[in-house]
Amino acid sequence: MGIFDRFTGKQEQTQARAVPRHIAVIMDGNGRWAKKRGLPRKAGHKVGAETFRTIATYCKDIGVQYFTVYAFSTENWKRPQDEVDALMNLFRTYLREAAETMVERGVAVRVLGDLSVLPPDLLRQIDEVHALADTLGEQAATASLCINYGGRDEIKNAVRALARQVAEGTLRPEDITEDTIGAQLYTAHMPDPDLIIRPSGEIRTSNFLLWQSAYAEYYFTDVLWPDFKPEHMDAAIEDFNRRSRRFGGV
Repeated sequence: MGIFDRFTGKQEQTQARAVPRHIAVIMDGNGRWAKKRGLPRKAGHKVGAETFRTIATYCKDIGVQYFTVYAFSTENWKRPQDEVDALMNLFRTYLREAAETMVERGVAVRVLGDLSVLPPDLLRQIDEVHALADTLGEQAATASLCINYGGRDEIKNAVRALARQVAEGTLRPEDITEDTIGAQLYTAHMPDPDLIIRPSGEIRTSNFLLWQSAYAEYYFTDVLWPDFKPEHMDAAIEDFNRRSRRFGGV
């Protein structure tokens, strides 16, 4: 059964409207969703992962080419060890499923962030899905999970990479441009996000895509991420389409 079979009447509606090329989401509210139901936080993360699958598929089917989610920040290591372990196991499960279905679904899965500190078995899974993603080509829809990601950390690492090139004599300081910086970011292979959605009622960026969000439109909603449905994505896109994006012009 296809995605539009589950959401009756959406196919004609979504095909007739413009959709952002790149949507990013700060997946927030899993813990509060679980607490409201008297469940452990990891139960909220499990439902949140299922929501990610649903929304990523929906975005692909309505024509969104890039869908990027904030899955685990550089600060999330401070959480209780059992919660961190549960999240890592969810990533393992998703990457295993992605490796099995990616080519059939036509969705390239990518993992963005400082991956050097992740467990070796998870790194092997990431290498496998990246190799499969490469076979799909640049025109494939892309779903990216930001794991051990922080916007400031990303910029710091980009600056260090450029500094090494200057020290080696392969780059002059005066030749550093926005493009050369962008080429060192984890997102160098994709356009900047057009729309960034933050569920859960929080109104802050939380160190997510700081460089890339310079001209992104933000959409905030009180809906907790595990409760986020395709109709909530529709509402965000409709709000986005009512805005005038001038990029500093008139």
